[in-house]
Amino acid sequence: MNAVVKEWIEKAEEDFVMVERESRARKSPSLNGICFHAQQCVEKLMKALLIEKGELPPKTHDLLQLNQNLVQLGIILNCTRDELRELSMGAVLFRYPGEDADRPMAMDSRKLCKRLRKELMSLLPL
Repeated sequence: MNAVVKEWIEKAEEDFVMVERESRARKSPSLNGICFHAQQCVEKLMKALLIEKGELPPKTHDLLQLNQNLVQLGIILNCTRDELRELSMGAVLFRYPGEDADRPMAMDSRKLCKRLRKELMSLLPL
């Protein structure tokens, strides 16, 4: 495995640990943080896969764009555009004043992150 791909995977796993840790918090879990780190985990794994396939990933947080890059390589993930759009919102929307994630949004982000993480990891050399 390419050292750069390995580093992207390690960074994605750090985000996944944050998602799981905050999801288990009984007192004041960071719902915004769950959404942010769920998006970051998936983004980093998508970029790792692009690099593994010889592509330079674009500098974006938009999972729809990254998914399109994967589709162009013949990689079709088991998710909808709406799911990717909602998960992408966690990268920016909840990081600034004015918007906050609620518990259902955070748990949906976690669930989608777990599902896509499993799928993306199966496509990466480990």
